[in-house]
Amino acid sequence: MSLALHSTISGVLTSIPSPPVSYIEIGVFRIHFYALCIIAGIVAATLLTNHRLTRRGAEKWVVIDIAILAVPLAIVGARLYHVFTHADFYFRDGHEWWNPFVKDAIWNVWDGGIAIYGALIGGAIGAWLGCRWTGIRFWTFADALAPGLLLAQAMGRFGNWFNHELFGLPTDLPWGLEIEQDNPAFPPGLPEGTLFHPTFLYEVLWNGLGVIVLLWISRRFAPQWGKLFAIYLAWYSAGRIVWESIRIDPSDIILGLRTNVWAAIVGVIVGVVVFIVQTRRHPGREPSPYVAGREPENLDVQSQNPSDYVDLSEPPVESIAAGAPATSTAPSNEDGSR
Repeated sequence: MSLALHSTISGVLTSIPSPPVSYIEIGVFRIHFYALCIIAGIVAATLLTNHRLTRRGAEKWVVIDIAILAVPLAIVGARLYHVFTHADFYFRDGHEWWNPFVKDAIWNVWDGGIAIYGALIGGAIGAWLGCRWTGIRFWTFADALAPGLLLAQAMGRFGNWFNHELFGLPTDLPWGLEIEQDNPAFPPGLPEGTLFHPTFLYEVLWNGLGVIVLLWISRRFAPQWGKLFAIYLAWYSAGRIVWESIRIDPSDIILGLRTNVWAAIVGVIVGVVVFIVQTRRHPGREPSPYVAGREPENLDVQSQNPSDYVDLSEPPVESIAAGAPATSTAPSNEDGSR
């Protein structure tokens, strides 16, 4: 009887089991749960970002036009970052890293290996191009995306659980993760039944809490000009410093720290710098989610909050010529009072 089953019967949590399967087969197709977790995260992030962006005054589903470029470049960036931070593994002597028919070739994402910081870099490039294409301000999109991106990362981490990967140091805590001894990442010399820190779960909880915090900050303080995204970057990276420090999967070491720890440290610094710089450069509100001159004709604004979107367009010439006031005023009652 496994530790997890025993804990269920006894009513006391003594470990977290790893899922017995990581994929399903439909005909000749093998569908990995890791991929389903990533796809579910992308869908959730797209829906939440669309909701937030349209509340700011953007067209419905303009997020799709941006995602068409951002998502593929994020995947490419995630893979490139992973490959080059694990260069000794992929470019080792005798390994045909260029051959896609050989396991662990640099192209074989299905063999495992993507990195979130590479996804952020590639995705940022794609989002910038998408914003240039649609006329949406890049920082407006980044702020709208921030909570959804953190939600997607939380959902994606369940894929690591299904893959029995990226766990932490051994632990005797009651929520230790069960890992089979024949797992290639199982440290040699440890006895069977050793439990490990479930770093996937730590990150799920941290990211989930972050979604709530970002949504609250957005509603309470309405930070714009990329400041909410800066808070996201600092929040996520601060947690990542901790999780990376206790993970035991192979990684290049620089000055005693894993490469992803350094990346997380840089992430915190960049988030703080962006917040400070944007606060000084843009103390006021964004005039529109669109770059000046790129507003679409007949824009159907979906915002339910007047403070989300400020219309600074000039009134029609015909209205001014007819004697209509150039600025809006509160409606008058029949007795002339307001």
